[in-house]
Amino acid sequence: MAKIRIKSQWFRSGVAKTPQQTASAMAFIAWLVAQNMLKQMRLAHFDIEIGAQYFAFTREVLVFLTQVLDRMAFERMGPEGRAEFITALVKRVAEILQDNEDGLLGVPAAGLPSYYEQFIDLFNALADHYADFGFDADGPDFAFVRYFGHRIESLMPQKDQRWVVDQIMAAEVPDAVSYLQRAMQGVLSTEARPARAARAEASGD
Repeated sequence: MAKIRIKSQWFRSGVAKTPQQTASAMAFIAWLVAQNMLKQMRLAHFDIEIGAQYFAFTREVLVFLTQVLDRMAFERMGPEGRAEFITALVKRVAEILQDNEDGLLGVPAAGLPSYYEQFIDLFNALADHYADFGFDADGPDFAFVRYFGHRIESLMPQKDQRWVVDQIMAAEVPDAVSYLQRAMQGVLSTEARPARAARAEASGD
């Protein structure tokens, strides 16, 4: 996977972040990871066209990533903090997605659900499905990832369906989960960053 430069450390050290602050940061990171996955799929010669298919793919990836982040939050936060985190995360991801869909596809016609509502509905519809799967220190289990792969398979043209589940399971998910694990650790960290790193970031290096 192409390297993504993600800022996942906060300038103020020694201060614990609220679940809402953590969710806001991780929502943006999840969006970047989803966009990178789409880019890598195209480089692997899977056809994902700009337009409806592009956003259908992105929605599925973001639901999967939010489910992964929910499991990570379960390991790192208490029940109340986790609930606040996942609620804020899903809402912020939906906002980011809606901004992009509105800009590219146009606002849905009057009477139709907004793209924000469509994402929330999809997340809710799939939450119970993903809840049946396992998750440990290494990330989502085989069934978790395979289910996601088959969700993506249904969006692909017939010529790509034979290979896409393997691509998702063997290449895309391991890289995406690794990024999220590192990002979550960085966002939640209260350790001071080295002064040199702080200066370099301030100077734009």
